[in-house]
Amino acid sequence: MELTEQFILLQAPNPAAADNGRKLSKSGKFSSLRRSEDGTLFWGECAGSGKTPYRVSIDWTEPQAPVCRCSCPSRQFPCKHALGLMFEQLSGKPFEVADIPQDIADKRAKQAARAAKKEAGAQAPKKPRKTNTAAAAKRLNRQLEGLDMAERMVEELLNGGVGSLGGSSAKTYEELAKELGNHYLTGPQTAFSRIALAVRTAQRTPEQQEGSYAEALRVLIALRSTIKKGRAFLQQKLEAGQFSAEDTILFEAMGGVWKLEDLAAIGACREHVRLVQLSFDVSYDEARREYVERGFWLDLDTGHVDQTWNLRPVKALKYIKGEDSCFSLLEIPALYTYPGEGCRRIRWENGMPRPLTREEQSGLPALAQPDLATAVKLAKNQMKNTLLPKFLPVLLPVGQVGEVDGAFVLEDPAGGRILLRDRPEDGADHASTARVASVPGGLRKGDALFGLMFYDKADRSLCLHPYSAVTRSHIIRLQY
Repeated sequence: MELTEQFILLQAPNPAAADNGRKLSKSGKFSSLRRSEDGTLFWGECAGSGKTPYRVSIDWTEPQAPVCRCSCPSRQFPCKHALGLMFEQLSGKPFEVADIPQDIADKRAKQAARAAKKEAGAQAPKKPRKTNTAAAAKRLNRQLEGLDMAERMVEELLNGGVGSLGGSSAKTYEELAKELGNHYLTGPQTAFSRIALAVRTAQRTPEQQEGSYAEALRVLIALRSTIKKGRAFLQQKLEAGQFSAEDTILFEAMGGVWKLEDLAAIGACREHVRLVQLSFDVSYDEARREYVERGFWLDLDTGHVDQTWNLRPVKALKYIKGEDSCFSLLEIPALYTYPGEGCRRIRWENGMPRPLTREEQSGLPALAQPDLATAVKLAKNQMKNTLLPKFLPVLLPVGQVGEVDGAFVLEDPAGGRILLRDRPEDGADHASTARVASVPGGLRKGDALFGLMFYDKADRSLCLHPYSAVTRSHIIRLQY
């Protein structure tokens, strides 16, 4: 495997760790650099704050999943010393060939034994997992009780009118959200947390009351639909005695948690997939009190755009590895796709980055939707579904891009037009429409523009919030 900076960044638990590792390498902190004769193990020493340097090693037996070891007390994995050793390799520093240290040889042997045992277990016939039907039925009944409680509150709010929210205490909805968590209803729980947030905003900031009430009403309407569909879904499972995960977005909306093995069981797994990241952003979900790291990925074989989410609750930030932008092509051995429509959530366990070839890069714009009319139809179908986001990530073909009556407009090769406009919900951190005019060389016919298609209530128009320009030679990210 050819080691690249992008690969090192993907291994880092967060950008700061990668930067610190790079600084260690540049400042000459490493010494006694060694490697095995077969090139699968690199090790050395790194000066730290104490008298004794840290012993660092990287085992490349599995190139896509290197094993990093270090004698430092850091809880980050890989630590900055291991990342620094990777940068030492990347910079071309000389590593003297030497015999593998005995302690590392012993650890390798134990790791190989564990891998062999795991592989043997994977090849052995698997016994079907036994489901505790009594516990599963009890859980479903508990969820149904929670839905009844949530429905009563929703009906009271809708019958009383959105204006009644102004006299309500946000604490009421926060307590209900907490209670729904006890009923295993994470979807409705989040909805009531958003209502509580809207109430607090309306009470604290009178000038934002109208917008807060509109947001609360939107959440209430969607929640009402979720409760209705969710009840039918849970009752059907209870009556049929079917307690396993199902290929429907209602499973997760009602508190289900997808495991990779469950996704594989429903056939939601593909092998040997090539992905290219079109955009990456980070936002803070105040209602859930967590950071959402979101990447949009283009499948080079199907042309489909899907997304990854890395959810990092504030209380657990230092325990969850942060994601970052990826500028390489990723070769994924096994890709898992969550149920849904449009831009679905995807996951994988490991992937090998490599540079895009010239042919791959030049072919990216051709993977855009056939025309604007096709994309509009897809977006409208998604927006009608109350369980799906009210926007659709889409790659559109460019005929030309320019200003019409003071507004940016994309025209596809067939002559269809759509306004380019920042989504109000995205806020100033994600403003990018104005940067379309700054794309080097401009966007020309045959290029593509990636963004979120959404409905702007302000003037009742369908718009595109541009995120990235995709040309035959570059992906130009417009965010940040």
